[in-house]
Amino acid sequence: MSLQRLLAILTARNLEFWRDRSALSWNIAFPVLIVFGFAFAFSTGGPDLFKVGVLEHSPATPAMARFTALEHIQFIPVEQVETAVTKVERHQLDMLVDGASGRYWINDRSANGYVLEKLLRGAAVEGGLSKQTVTGEALRYVDWLIPGVLGMNVMFSSLFGVGYTIVRYRKNGVLKRLKATPLTALEFLSAQVASRLWLIVSVTSLVYAGTNLLVNFRMYGSYLTLFLVLLVGTFSLICLSLIIAARLASEETANGLLNMISWPMMMLSGVWFSLEGSPQIIQQAALLFPLTHMINAARAVMIDGAGLLDITPELLIMLVMSALFMTIGARCFRWE
Repeated sequence: MSLQRLLAILTARNLEFWRDRSALSWNIAFPVLIVFGFAFAFSTGGPDLFKVGVLEHSPATPAMARFTALEHIQFIPVEQVETAVTKVERHQLDMLVDGASGRYWINDRSANGYVLEKLLRGAAVEGGLSKQTVTGEALRYVDWLIPGVLGMNVMFSSLFGVGYTIVRYRKNGVLKRLKATPLTALEFLSAQVASRLWLIVSVTSLVYAGTNLLVNFRMYGSYLTLFLVLLVGTFSLICLSLIIAARLASEETANGLLNMISWPMMMLSGVWFSLEGSPQIIQQAALLFPLTHMINAARAVMIDGAGLLDITPELLIMLVMSALFMTIGARCFRWE
């Protein structure tokens, strides 16, 4: 691989994007408008649906059976008490119930928790449950939403910014002319990936920093760890776009395929709503998308204070996906 040829293509791609001021402005303005819109619309909290965590080892006592038979309450199975209690503190769960030990947890600042406690005691008069109280500020919807919004913007910028562009090059004959030069397919694709990677990471970091000054997002983890999640996640999504760009010469076909990938990924990766409590097959299908792992890791860092070791599985999965996508894209690539 020639570093000189790679840098020449990298510089040309950077200048091309920089001169397209409308695209640059939209990449910055779009996520900012979404963040501020949701921050205003949901400034007082999230949806009104009751959410109750139930420890999976809890036995089905008569009291619990009557309580879980109530309507309009979403019962979510949980495995670890510590993680679930933290969600109760932050109003992500309205109540946590452990039928085995006869305990339940509510947040004394949660109106939903107060109502659920009355319902629980009404359904379990003889249940002998003991109350455990926690205290914590509510997690705003915008705090939960920001990783998904920025992840969605990264997804569209990666897929259409690289995949669609390469297809346009092929259709306009640019790749045919480059084929006559000493430039190799690996050098060309590496330059495209590097150009888009630094640009998306820079714009996303700028958008986060700018909106954070006004909205003041919750951040319990390390900014360095969050930046690493952004870097690896962006790289994985860019590599995914190479599969679409490998052979297509029709912009219309490329646009259709990119939409066919991006929209299911956006809907199933937890951008707008949590998949907790959804059918298991949906949760398993979501794990096939790199965006899911990127958003999960980002939320773990920001909301749960996860460290690098905690999100290592997510990072490794995205790196493996990146290697697979890059290999397929490079092997299937054609100039004409």
